Amino acid sequence: MYKRRAAGALALGLATAITVVGCSSSDSPNSNPSGDGNTANGEPVTITFWSWPEGTDKTVEEFNATHDDVQVKYTNAGGGDESAAKLLTAVRSGEAPDVSLVEYTTLPSLIVGGAVMDITDKVGDIQDAFSPGAWEQTTFDGVVYGVPQDVGPAAMVYNAKAFADAGITEPPATWDDFRKDAELIKAHDPKAVIGAYPPSELGFFASAAALTGSKWWSYEGDAWSVNIGDQATQDMATFFQGMADDGLISTDSLLTADYNAKLNANQMLSWTSALWATGVVQGVADDSQMGNWRLARFPQWEAGKTAVGYQGGSAAIVTASSEKVDAAMEFITWLNATAEGNQAFLTNSGAYPAATVGQELTTSLPTPPIAEGQDDYYKLAADIASDTIGVSWGPNVAYAKTVLEEELGKAIQNHTSWADAFVATGEAVKKDLKDQGYNVAN
Repeated sequence: MYKRRAAGALALGLATAITVVGCSSSDSPNSNPSGDGNTANGEPVTITFWSWPEGTDKTVEEFNATHDDVQVKYTNAGGGDESAAKLLTAVRSGEAPDVSLVEYTTLPSLIVGGAVMDITDKVGDIQDAFSPGAWEQTTFDGVVYGVPQDVGPAAMVYNAKAFADAGITEPPATWDDFRKDAELIKAHDPKAVIGAYPPSELGFFASAAALTGSKWWSYEGDAWSVNIGDQATQDMATFFQGMADDGLISTDSLLTADYNAKLNANQMLSWTSALWATGVVQGVADDSQMGNWRLARFPQWEAGKTAVGYQGGSAAIVTASSEKVDAAMEFITWLNATAEGNQAFLTNSGAYPAATVGQELTTSLPTPPIAEGQDDYYKLAADIASDTIGVSWGPNVAYAKTVLEEELGKAIQNHTSWADAFVATGEAVKKDLKDQGYNVAN
């Protein structure tokens, strides 16, 4: 396991490390357990918050207008890997915010880097506000490090009109159905494909593998296990390679000018990604596509199954250096676990909320224009979100994405084994963890 000096103690295990950071001795920055030492003078506690979704500033304004005891100062810090690195640097330099939004894929690296506080004893009253699958995204080895804010349950969006033109009346329930539909589409229009699966899409492949029970990263005791190249993943890779070799899917990049043009020409007919994909497709579609697309469940490897993993999403964390823990948790709880906070989040940002109360609120929203006519759109979305399983991430997801893109890209270009590309990626990820000082169990 990665070893570091944290608040005067040697942190050897993931859970132990963050407990030491969050609950250390009197000379630690966290010596005040409540963290809200300036409440005695009657002034509100001011906390700082880093996030990035559009409209978050308006949501913060709503919180500040309705709370006298806590006020929030908001900074748009951007998202993605660069945001996580910026947060880690800020914690180590003593310039971190009290609360930050982090993506689920970057949370493990921030935990082992000592940037995130253990809030297990602060969330007992709100855990039931989330599905077990959502809660699992912020819990490691029984320790809670964040409160889910938004989620991206795996789902499929597809051009129902073009499917119907090819003789397909229902979305594919299984991947075998998906291939059969792809064959019908190709027979109807040789220029059309059912979708694109480029080597950059680690999130998709991880989500598809999770439906087989594969866990690409797992943590137990004091060691990580990496299974990116396990047999289930190899079988998945072989399936998609077969479709690519037969010209049924594209391996070109998503959302390029060429991709968007094919989508609008009814030649790129679905996207197996997540609930958020509807909005992305709507953003690149022209008027001719409005009302043609539909939301559907993510295809399954086994008929009759319904559980899906996640592609994307984020959680609010309390940083390890915060001295205002109670105030931070008051804001996080309002934002992510109350009807008022979820309504503000939906109104201002539009992302799909993690809390069940937020998901229920979406059912009263109008259907997105691109799916106009699908009256059960948001009910189906809520049903999909209620049947999720966690997708496990590790501390070097960004590295894994880089390696997979390179290895799978070479396999596609050279017509070699996709399965071998995942095996090579898994071995590289394990070596990277060991080189960084982590214990690796396999």
